[in-house]
Amino acid sequence: MEIIKTDCALCVNCCGIDCYVENGKLVKVEGMKEHPASRGLLCKKGEKLIEYEYSPDRILHPMKKLPDGSWQRITWDEALDTIAAKLLQIKKDFGPEALALYCGSVAVEHFEASAFLQRFKAAYGTPNFISVEGGCFRARILSRQMTFGRYTIPDELEYSKLVVVWGHNPEESMKPLGKKIRDLAEAGKLELIVIDPKRIPLAELGMYLQPRPGTDLALMLAMANVMIKEDIYAKEFIEEWGHGFDKFKEHVKQYTPEKVSEICDIPAVDIKRAARKMATTKGMSIYQGTASLDRQITNVQNHRMLGILMALTGNIDVPGGWIPFLPFFTTDLRLPVDKAKKPMGAEEFPLFYELWGRQVPYGQSMVMAKQVLTEKPYPIKALISSAGNPAVTLPDPKKFKEALKKLDLFVVIDLFMNETAELADIVLPAATFLETTAMGSYTVQGNYGMPFIQLRRKVVEPLGEAKTDWVIWSELARKMGMGEFFPWKTDEEMLNMMFKPSGFTYDFFNAQPNGFMYRSKVITTTPQKFRTPSGKIEIYSDTLAELGHDPMPTYREPSESPVSTPKLAKEYPLILITGARKEEYIHTQLRHLSDLRALVPDAMADINPATADKYGIRDHEKVRISTPVGSIKMKVTYNDGMKLGTISIPHGWSEANACELVNSEHLDPIMGYPEDKAILCKIERL
Repeated sequence: MEIIKTDCALCVNCCGIDCYVENGKLVKVEGMKEHPASRGLLCKKGEKLIEYEYSPDRILHPMKKLPDGSWQRITWDEALDTIAAKLLQIKKDFGPEALALYCGSVAVEHFEASAFLQRFKAAYGTPNFISVEGGCFRARILSRQMTFGRYTIPDELEYSKLVVVWGHNPEESMKPLGKKIRDLAEAGKLELIVIDPKRIPLAELGMYLQPRPGTDLALMLAMANVMIKEDIYAKEFIEEWGHGFDKFKEHVKQYTPEKVSEICDIPAVDIKRAARKMATTKGMSIYQGTASLDRQITNVQNHRMLGILMALTGNIDVPGGWIPFLPFFTTDLRLPVDKAKKPMGAEEFPLFYELWGRQVPYGQSMVMAKQVLTEKPYPIKALISSAGNPAVTLPDPKKFKEALKKLDLFVVIDLFMNETAELADIVLPAATFLETTAMGSYTVQGNYGMPFIQLRRKVVEPLGEAKTDWVIWSELARKMGMGEFFPWKTDEEMLNMMFKPSGFTYDFFNAQPNGFMYRSKVITTTPQKFRTPSGKIEIYSDTLAELGHDPMPTYREPSESPVSTPKLAKEYPLILITGARKEEYIHTQLRHLSDLRALVPDAMADINPATADKYGIRDHEKVRISTPVGSIKMKVTYNDGMKLGTISIPHGWSEANACELVNSEHLDPIMGYPEDKAILCKIERL
């Protein structure tokens, strides 16, 4: 029996796994103890990798939809020839910008899938590469770059003395991180502050603040008020490196703990206590949820303000604080495109597209359906979706499905016939990560502060006629006469090309089965240069000011709230939080696996028993949850950790789809992210 060391790409953690293979078949999976982040830990998803790999629901052959809606198996040649001919005709009739390419979250863990998609995009000439990052994580990166001139991340947990877990439940969504936080806190080696409308289990181990959903920025500003007023901020550091601090100092005077207490519904004494603890601890780090602070009206300013708090406390470029992200350098597969052709959303949200001349490769996916339907500023006639399920994950799924009907061609590349694939004209079978040789674990640096990387080794051969993403894009390009841009024939050739800027080779990676640290992590005692226009930490952002946005973080009420829309709140008196995660699933994936579905068979809404009692709702009763734009049905579960007057619902369930409750027109004004963490709603018995 052969043991193949690789990493698990079911989610962004990319935990190390040992795969046992017998006669070419995967028979056992264990956690890889040598992996520096996961350390042998395997979550419930990882425990079911065999069921995942050999699921009878896998798409194993190219399929095309017939006029009656049924599916017919076709050859790869027929599939690619059909797609190529249609795309070439669309390019001739409408221009290359009429093609949009969508990439789901899986491609975040599969670097090559995204890289080759971008190369195909440029070879064809379209500016429209859109992805889940139109509503997840990219705003965090851009906001920190806007503030620090670089992407800044938490250092390794072992070096921290205080961790603030803000809008994050890592024991469900990032198990290795959650376990490490718990272990260190229980051992007395780490202090905790948890800030969340839902009291998560980690809150039992430290200080806990429970804000009204959508008011996080007011709380951050009140903390800054306390630090400055009580003169406990890192004065020398801020005076040397804080651009616009004098203006900010005056700005935060309005955010007193007493005033913000009324906004956030947190006692002023608790706001002061948390602020003092953060300001007086060297080795303090803030860990935020993947999208909890992104999907608010103050999205960008939330991220900027967290960075400003880190700077005010002197925890930038210090052990246990925030440190520079150390990228693993790879070949940039992007090709020059006509700069006159901007991606969708670039006009409305220019900072999502370009910051200080640095162009982001993405268009804003949140405007995709609208542009397809209106054909403004130009028509979109074809869409290829890779490794995603936008029919479930984008706000207002009905509008997205309506938009698909206007397309001349819709192609899906995926493993399973999910809700989006069911709507396609042609579906192409992708290989799983277990059937792929690729660059693995590169997300460990951002998640855990370790510059670690590992070769993702092919464990088994692709089932049926499934192909790896980079091969699919290369073969389609050759069918379209773009083969010169895709000369690589083997995984080894492709990876040697990708690794070249780093100085490593495929053979070197292959000789390190446990992975390796690709760079030495250096924590300096003086700040590294901040690559902002001022050369400093931009507390005051001239960039934002020039575009008409608030130059300093300024609290805004959610678009819907008891304060901003009191009349609406009378009809919809509760506050809805969407996006709750369960360890068993990732986004819309894995619900077809029977073992996992047995553990979590239904979507469940968390509600405080006292709130439920007010509406006569019993535990595990099925209810209707409605917002001004839609309604869904799901069961409720009592959770006395929920803030009174709030409901939390999970993400990724097609039969109880949270996105149907989200107003697709409520977008943050800077990056265009949807607002779904504080929505007015009502609940009714069925």
